[in-house]
Amino acid sequence: MRSSKLMFYAFVCLALIFQSCEKEQDILETTDTNTATLVGINDDNRLGNGGPGGGNGGPGNGGPGGGNNNSPNVASLDNEIVEVWTELLLGLERYATGMRPNASARALAYIYLASYETAVPGMQGFASNTERLAGLQINPNKLENNINWEIALNESFSKTLDHFLINLPNNLRSQIDELEDNLEDQLSNNVPNRVVEDSKKWGRYVANKVIQYSQTDQTAEAQILEPQPNSYEPPTGEGYWTYSADPERALFPYWGSVRTFVIAPEETSTVPPIPYNENPNSPYFAEMMEVYNANNQAKAEDGEQLWIAEFWSDDVENVMFSPPARQFSIANQLIEQYDLDLAATLSLYLKLGFSLNDAAVSTWKYKYDYMVMRPNVFIHEHIDPEFQTNLYRLVYWPNPSFPGYPSGHSCFASAAAGVFIDYFGNSTNFTDRSHEGRTEFRGTPRNFSSFEQMAAENAYSRIPLGVHIRMDCTEGLRLGYEISNAINNLDLNTDPI
Repeated sequence: MRSSKLMFYAFVCLALIFQSCEKEQDILETTDTNTATLVGINDDNRLGNGGPGGGNGGPGNGGPGGGNNNSPNVASLDNEIVEVWTELLLGLERYATGMRPNASARALAYIYLASYETAVPGMQGFASNTERLAGLQINPNKLENNINWEIALNESFSKTLDHFLINLPNNLRSQIDELEDNLEDQLSNNVPNRVVEDSKKWGRYVANKVIQYSQTDQTAEAQILEPQPNSYEPPTGEGYWTYSADPERALFPYWGSVRTFVIAPEETSTVPPIPYNENPNSPYFAEMMEVYNANNQAKAEDGEQLWIAEFWSDDVENVMFSPPARQFSIANQLIEQYDLDLAATLSLYLKLGFSLNDAAVSTWKYKYDYMVMRPNVFIHEHIDPEFQTNLYRLVYWPNPSFPGYPSGHSCFASAAAGVFIDYFGNSTNFTDRSHEGRTEFRGTPRNFSSFEQMAAENAYSRIPLGVHIRMDCTEGLRLGYEISNAINNLDLNTDPI
């Protein structure tokens, strides 16, 4: 089964051309791809290869081991349905303009909350979040006795991707419907029509309930519509971050008030930044000099440091997915490498989404509390007026448009790494192929022996890229691990108290 699964997976990646396309036009042209080729349909390579009504190699929808009466145990099913939808999400998310990184982190959390809640009635030993998350109202009585979990998940993913991935071009958004239809054709083979319809109804019901729950967070909903609000003017002070033109206006300045799932900003700790100082002998000036030298040396050598800087940048819409989505790219590779079942995959993705969402909220609170300027502003004024970051060749504006401390990239890296460590242990032999085949930036795969090593490389890659000083990265790493520790303490295996 695994070999046919890999063949199916390869068809999806090849046909959609999301990870390897070099220009936006490449992906736009895939909308004319024959739908049979799109999902690799053939009689010998079919997702959901179990008995009638059953899952991938597991019992049929009348077999033993169920979570809900005659439905199969989700742990007996393969994780392929999640892998395929995640690949589509990653391909589309980089074209969802105006989302990164905060709205993307939030979208990921809700998408995978919906997938978890769709399947949790069939996940023995796992509890729903409905009692823990006030306002999330999912009525288990809506669930019929005979459910094909993969068909239900297919419906759930389709509805949540369509809702949460905003600002997609229509010819890209249509690929959500195309994938849903093609997977449904495969999954419904030899499944009674009543089971198909009941399963779709359940997946759609749960997705809509999660969407309704997300909409009760009015703070987030308002900021997604206006991520750079004209109403916000940054406070002034020595060394404070500010903007120089409208394109650089503050991005998501009120995000510290957005809903969290496990740990709120006031429940986290913070380490104040090194004080601003223009004295060349001061620690602050030394950190700026480190960025200046590391950025210029990486550019001059055009070697590993520039490779690291661009490999982890994930800053550029239409070219790369966002920093939070990058962690789901890593997770999608890990669930394949470690061969997780469907239940374990859904619980991992739920916690990863929670961790990244909560990391975004706390990080942005502290960014706008401390207002630390970006290094190139200081370097232009006090070291070299001709300085250019290594990010600049990939973007139209030299800096991310928000304060630097703590680093969001660094916090996302450790918020994810902490979850990975909890699931797989710290030691690993993992090669990140997220950008394999890309030519417009340095995306050659890199290998890691531990998740801590991977997170640290991600975090400190911001120094040779020229966009963060060391204290930004150090504090981001620390904060992310604090958040992931709280996520890891969330017990999904018992009923909430």
